[in-house]
Amino acid sequence: MDLIRYSDSLWAVLPPLIAVVLAVTTRRVVLSLGLGIIAGALLLTGGDIPFALRYLGQTALAIVWSDGAPNWGSVNILLFLVLLGALIALMALTGGSRAFAQWAAARIRSRRQAKWATGLLVFLFFIDDYFHSLAAGTICRPVTDRYRISRAKLAYLLDSTAAPVCVMMPVSSWGAYIVAVIGGILVAHGVDDVSPLSAFVAMVPMNFYALFTLAMVVAVIAWELDFGPMARHEAAAAAGELYDTAKGTPPGATESLAPVCKGRVRDLVLPIATLVLSTVYFMIATGAEALAGSGAAFSVLGAFENTNVGLSLVGGALSALAVAGVLAVQLRLPAREWLSVARHGVSAMWPALRILLLAWLIAAVIRDVETGKYLASMAQLAMPVWLLPAVLFVLAGAMAFSTGTSWGTFGIMLPLGADLVMAAEPTLLLPSLSAVLAGSVFGDHCSPISDTTILSSTGAGCHHIDHVLTQLPYALLVASGSFAGYLALGATLSVWAGLAVCALWFALALPLLKLWLARRAPVPAAVPAAS
Repeated sequence: MDLIRYSDSLWAVLPPLIAVVLAVTTRRVVLSLGLGIIAGALLLTGGDIPFALRYLGQTALAIVWSDGAPNWGSVNILLFLVLLGALIALMALTGGSRAFAQWAAARIRSRRQAKWATGLLVFLFFIDDYFHSLAAGTICRPVTDRYRISRAKLAYLLDSTAAPVCVMMPVSSWGAYIVAVIGGILVAHGVDDVSPLSAFVAMVPMNFYALFTLAMVVAVIAWELDFGPMARHEAAAAAGELYDTAKGTPPGATESLAPVCKGRVRDLVLPIATLVLSTVYFMIATGAEALAGSGAAFSVLGAFENTNVGLSLVGGALSALAVAGVLAVQLRLPAREWLSVARHGVSAMWPALRILLLAWLIAAVIRDVETGKYLASMAQLAMPVWLLPAVLFVLAGAMAFSTGTSWGTFGIMLPLGADLVMAAEPTLLLPSLSAVLAGSVFGDHCSPISDTTILSSTGAGCHHIDHVLTQLPYALLVASGSFAGYLALGATLSVWAGLAVCALWFALALPLLKLWLARRAPVPAAVPAAS
């Protein structure tokens, strides 16, 4: 198609701007994404409506079918969501979810302990952020519901531990991808005194946003730091409203499914354990197969670098469903209830599926409009060299926010940042690449069109825009400290100086925030567990 490009025009930011502003102001995500998609299509086709419709049809079809074959990357993620919905429904019907909640209640005896349990699960599911948000959400939701922790808070805990841990773990789908990109950058610039893996590990302490987002999660749990929209959601949850019931049941919520069997704890634990172990197995197996096909020697990192995440998730979900089905047969689940498993699985996930498809479509439109290239061109403006890490942090955040993808931002901004730094000050290479990683995660956290934001909402059973608005103040607070840290890092070339500035920011900001919250409203007494 002969499309108009906007890589050198401010018009490039119009489609994501329309989608984001309308989503936040109207809280109607589907309508907002749809209008952003239409605006982008009209820009690309010069206002030619028949051409725009043909372009949208072909672009939408390419999400699930391209080059005469299914686009398995997208199809497998959609299949995984449906299978996970069916798994959740089956565990609810057999009583496994309720049994686990009752078991956990005997051991988790406060709201704070329930939050700690949720936050720590990331170290079990760190292999992939999609996997963590959906699997950990399934496990933790009955427990957080019991202690009247809002779904918005659960979504925050899931989202703010998923990507920040994945982006710092070399043995994860994120880490493997980043190591591969860094390897190409090092080769392109003739850097041979450090390996890609060593460079990745060296960048971890410079990823200020990821590190201090985890620190913020710890502070939120330990100090009950609920402010902004989150405070309203937590107050409503304490009164028994886990989410805004006026908006209807959010994706992933299955309260309407009453158990029809006397379930056991193992009816939840065994399927989830199967999901975890089999997904890890399939990730290593598909990666090993790809390595064998290329003639490369097997390594765990190499397997994760070449793994097929979507296919692995589907394989893990099918295995978990098979185990859950066997357990359901042992419990003599009534025959009439089996059909409701599939029906509820699809219906519970349909809102998330619909939003995810539109998010992918607008991402394709934004790619064609070349919003990313326009934003990246802003980094080429003349500026002092020491500002580069901070500027790249902001630009990567803006790009990830506008495009809804951190991985896409990695692909554009990491090579661009390397080109800028190597031409000006090579010693700033790793700090600048770290700033890009940090900014990408920050923008992804804040973006209402991000697939990871959508899936964190789904895992928590939280309305999508509620999650965006409640997480935003926390993300901005962490990003402010991170920006200051990158200014210090660029000026001093000292990682310790950057970390010290970020730590000082937190040492000042968090106690002041805690004092302000205490003065506005005294901390309430412990909320009793829901019956």
